[in-house]
Amino acid sequence: MLPIPPLMLTTGPVPAYPEVLAALGSPVLYDYHPAFQIFYADVTEKLRQALRCDAAPVIMQGEAILGIEAAAGALISKNDVVLNLVSGAYGKRFAIWASRYGKEVIELAVPYDDVIDPQAIREVLRKRPDISVMALCHHDTPSGTLNPLGEIGAITAEHGAYLIVDAVSSFGGMNVHPQEAHADIFITSPSKCLGSTPGLSLIAMSDRAWAKIETNPDAPVNSFLSLLAWKDASEPGKPFPVTPSIGEIYALNAALDRYVEEGPENVWARHALTAAITRKGLFELGLPLWPKEEAFCSPTATVFKVPENISDVTLRDRLLHDHGILVSLGRGETAGKVLRVGHMGASAQPDFARQFIAALSGILSEPFSAD
Repeated sequence: MLPIPPLMLTTGPVPAYPEVLAALGSPVLYDYHPAFQIFYADVTEKLRQALRCDAAPVIMQGEAILGIEAAAGALISKNDVVLNLVSGAYGKRFAIWASRYGKEVIELAVPYDDVIDPQAIREVLRKRPDISVMALCHHDTPSGTLNPLGEIGAITAEHGAYLIVDAVSSFGGMNVHPQEAHADIFITSPSKCLGSTPGLSLIAMSDRAWAKIETNPDAPVNSFLSLLAWKDASEPGKPFPVTPSIGEIYALNAALDRYVEEGPENVWARHALTAAITRKGLFELGLPLWPKEEAFCSPTATVFKVPENISDVTLRDRLLHDHGILVSLGRGETAGKVLRVGHMGASAQPDFARQFIAALSGILSEPFSAD
């Protein structure tokens, strides 16, 4: 068996809660057995309540990138002009799928240490009133920045466009929900702030999104990417389009139960406190954050610049080998420049932040030659 770091503070996947790991050991039921179909409907209802949305959400069998690509394929038609809002590597990647399905993709981009300015969106919409779909990555983990989703959602709704939101690493770690954000398709993951395992896409859908998808002749059907195939899957007696990932559904159920038992507001507060302790410690060590303003930082991850006299890989490895703490390297534009510390799910613990800062302080107090 591979060695497990005593303290895994990566940006995802993150450590699963003990209740989740226990649930994975449940007996595997036949997916057409009435007991499993009722269980599946119950889990979907728990997810609906957690998302605070009216319609039953979709649970797709694949890591959340499947849900994001499926959203693009289902909602975007050949007549749509898409405004892709880019403040990081994952936001940038959405243009690949939007270009595949849409008529035109317009990009509103900011440096990856910044966030999207809602007023800049208004200006783009004024010049291009034909924009019909907008896409936003709420929290881009390579940058650690958090976009103002509430304001952006309100502007999108005012314009009458459809909004696709990547909330993979934000939902469950802060007060964000699809209907309040005016999101038409809101994709998240169980393997981040909910503290479950990778393998599912959790998707909240608005009624108007379903209506558009049902009239979109280009929406995937007879495909693993088909959202329509899952529309009524939570109704007992309806066939699943593919065999559900039964173990992952057990794990999701346990994660949702834990989320409710702890209380969402308490979960969000724990994430925020862990992030605050981490950032305070970094400031005391003289280490700057990657986001150009602390107000732009997410409570679910902290990204900081690596000192010039040590490489990112060396610092990451020293934390792991000397202190048993695993963090993430940068990605895309932040590669080689930063380390990323996750505060999600089971890793969002104030004591873990203190251990990380103590370890980092000890390493940086030692002399280093330039790597």
